[in-house]
Parts: sequence; C-alpha cells; structure tokens
Amino acid sequence: MKKGLITSILALTFGGLQAQPLPTTPKLVVALTIDQLRTDYMEAFSSLYGEKGFKRLMREGKVFRQAEFPFCGTDRASAIAAIYTGSTPSVNGVIAENWLDAGTLRPVNCVDDSDFMGNYTDESTSPSRLLTSTLADELKIATRNKGLVYAIAPFRDAAIFGAGHAGNGAFWLNENTGKWCSTTYYSEFPWWLSQYNERKSPDFRMKDKVWTPSHPITSYTFLPEWRTEPFKYKLDSERINKFRRLITSPFINEEVNLLTEELLNKSTMGQDETPDLLSLTYYAGNYNHRSVQECAMEMQDTYVRLDRSIASLLDLIERKIGLHNVLFCITSTGYADAETADAGIYRVPGGEFYLNRCATLLNMYLMATYGEGQYVEAYYNQQIYLNHKLIENKQLSLTEIQEKAAEFLVQFSGVNEVYSSQRLLLGPWSPQIERMRNGFHRKRSGDLLIDVLPGWTIMQENSTDNRVVRTAAIPAPLILLGTGIKAETVRIPVSVSRIAPTLASVMRIRAPNASTATPLDF
Repeated sequence: MKKGLITSILALTFGGLQAQPLPTTPKLVVALTIDQLRTDYMEAFSSLYGEKGFKRLMREGKVFRQAEFPFCGTDRASAIAAIYTGSTPSVNGVIAENWLDAGTLRPVNCVDDSDFMGNYTDESTSPSRLLTSTLADELKIATRNKGLVYAIAPFRDAAIFGAGHAGNGAFWLNENTGKWCSTTYYSEFPWWLSQYNERKSPDFRMKDKVWTPSHPITSYTFLPEWRTEPFKYKLDSERINKFRRLITSPFINEEVNLLTEELLNKSTMGQDETPDLLSLTYYAGNYNHRSVQECAMEMQDTYVRLDRSIASLLDLIERKIGLHNVLFCITSTGYADAETADAGIYRVPGGEFYLNRCATLLNMYLMATYGEGQYVEAYYNQQIYLNHKLIENKQLSLTEIQEKAAEFLVQFSGVNEVYSSQRLLLGPWSPQIERMRNGFHRKRSGDLLIDVLPGWTIMQENSTDNRVVRTAAIPAPLILLGTGIKAETVRIPVSVSRIAPTLASVMRIRAPNASTATPLDF
C-alpha cells in the first residue's frame, strides 16, 4: 500500500515537471538599454503615455522594479559592460568610461585602441580593454558565427560593449558630423550604412529638429518647475555642438529606431532558426547634461517621447519579424547625471571637496614621515595613485604607506571613508566593502579610493562643472517581454549580473565566461 502511494506521488511529481515545456528559442533577442532610465519617473509620468509603449511593457511583460548594480561608481560604460558580461568591473576591467593609465599617468577611454582605424570617425576603437567574454561572443561561438550580432547606440562605449569582441558590427553617432560611424575592428563597413549616411543621416533632419513640449505645460506636474512658459530648443541653431545636443535629447531615440529599421531591411536578422542578437541603446537623461532642477519640464517630456520611441520599436519588430519570434530585454544603466550644487536656499548640509588639495597635502604628510620624494604620482576621479617605484627604491612597505595615507585622508572634511587597495583585496568582508571591491580593478584603479559625503560638492580643478554627491540608489527597471513570459511585477531587488545568464539560457548558449549568477525564472 505504501509502495503504491509513493509510486503515485513520484509519478505525479516528475510527470508534472516533464509536462512543462521549455520556452521556444527566439529568432531574435532585442536587448534595449536605456541610459539613466528610472523606475520612479517611468511610473510617475504614466498619465502622459500612450497605450503601446511603457504601458504595454508593464501590462504584458515581467517587470522587475529594482535592478541593482552590485558595485560602486556606476556610469554608462561600467553598467553596460556589466549587463553584457554578467560580471563586475573587478573582473571585466571596465571601471568607468575613463580611467587613469598607471603606465602613462594619462586618462584613457574604455574603448580606445590605436591598432584600429575608424569608419566615418577619427576615433580608434575596439573592445580590447574589456577583459571577459560577452553575451554576443558566446552566441557567435555557439552558432559557429551563424548568429548575427549588431549594436546601435548614441555612444561609442555602449555600441562596442553591446557588440562584444566577436560581433558583426557596432554603430554609434559621430557627435561632430552627425554620421553613423564604426571601427575597422569589426567586419567591413556595410555598404548600406554608407548609403544611409549619404542620404538619410541625422544631419539631413537637424534643421527641422525643434523640441517643444508634447503636451500642454499644465500636464507636467510631477517634478517641481520654476518656469511658467514652455521650453523651446532649435537643435540646429548653433553649428557647434549641435550633434552633442541631439545625443542628449529624446530625438536621438528616434534616430536609433530609424537605423534599426534600415538594418532589419538590409540584413537577415531574425529570419532563420539561428538566434540573433540586436543590442540597442536609448537615452533618458537630462538634456545637455543639465540638472533636473533646471530641466524638470524637459525631463517629463523626455519620458513622453521615450514612450513613443518604445512603441515605435515594438511596432517595427512586430512588422518585420513578429513579436512571437522575439524576446525583449529592457533595462537601465542604473545611475543618473550628478546634480549641480544646491544654491543654498534649502540649507542642505554640505561643503566643497577638492581632490587636488587632498593629494598635495597627502604628499607633504608622506614626505614628513618618510623623507623627500614625490609619493603621490597622480590623482583622478576620487582616486589617488602612489609612486610604487619610489616606494620600492626606498625599501618601504606599500601596505603601510597605503594605510597611513588612508588614516590621514579620512580626517579631511567631506571624506566619508577611504579605501586602500590592500584593504579591498585582502581585508575583511562587509556589504559595503563587497560593493567597493566589485568596482575595483587591481591594475586599473588607484591605491586609495575616496568616498565623499552626500551633499558635498566635488570641485573640478580646471572646470566649472562641479557636481554634488548623492549616494541614494537610483531605482532602475528590468523588463522581459516575449512568448512564454508571464506578465508580473516583481518588487524584490534583482542583480543585473543575472541578465546575461538569463538571455544565454533562453538562447540555449553558455553564459559569458565571467558570469557566476543564476538565470532568472520566468
């Protein structure tokens, strides 16, 4: 009797498991990363949207309200590298858009590579500084190069990391000419894109680009607004920087869609049973990198126009490939442009922090302690680089100097904490230390990382672009939409390190080689 009961239970259990079919492998995965997209803004402005953009995503997709980046110092480059590799800067090497090269003591861009020439640009570019494989690379390996991989983005780093090391092509907008450009690192520049640049590039439409509110200004009530008149920007009013302004306006998302349509018309993406990957990047940040206080109305209208661009993209993919053949993954870069300093009328506590002064005083302190010498070799982006050669020649302990320097710097006004590389690599664990470790790369980060207090303004030595520190988390969404995905809203935070293994699982390929997270359930 017992044996029969157990057999029945096992049959029901495993029979039920076997009855659940695996989701169909999509013909195309569309990975849309929206730079600086915020969940709170996306939800707050919903009364301004149509039915086919954000509302459709929220209605039909699996929505994770809080996608978290498990490292400190997130910017666009480090975020997109993390999304496509499933790893953190400590492993993939992309600690920021720019960092200080320890050998030359000069800033380098994360995708600079003098070994390759540009197409329609004088920038030399490749993904060589990205130290791990990406989702795109694994797709190319698994399909023996049959799977197509293209990336389109307003920004060079976003396009390169989306296409990975093995992609077919990465295209971004040249901010000086308004032409779509690429690098000779990838295959030959497509003939159809050369034609597009000569006939349909954004430059041909700039004279008609006038940005005014999409709705009556009385509708824009979700952010504090100091103006009573609608804004108006004619992007072609000045020849200088007009394409840079385009890239930071919602019109750039329309341009990404137009080139995406051209790509789908001129390629076989999504047309066979081998899965392809299309990496797209939109922009949802402040216009011309101004603050939300200055551009509250513009920010709300940006989301209105972003909603329309998403609706247009969904419609385009539906017409060209069929949404039943496609998996959409929409996420954010998880940061926002820093705000300008408080004018003082709100009396929020704060002050001014000067990294150059810290570096000078630290060098004086180390000279007083260890004798003459230039102990501080350089400083950049809240990091201080020590002179390892001098320390070695003097037969001093690098660990001891790092710890003494940290103890000295933490006494400065505005400094919350100072982390030495020794502490990050070998010190005891804590949640905050883990986040700092994940954002630290031992060959690219400095010897000392300075954490500045919230509310304090980081003063730039040779610039007036001073920005106030905010450590509050930016709520960033992750949305999956496609056949077999159940509509649901998930409020439990989820790490972006799970995006790459999730998409890899759907495409039946390996996760990127530095990815250790498990795929999401859906």
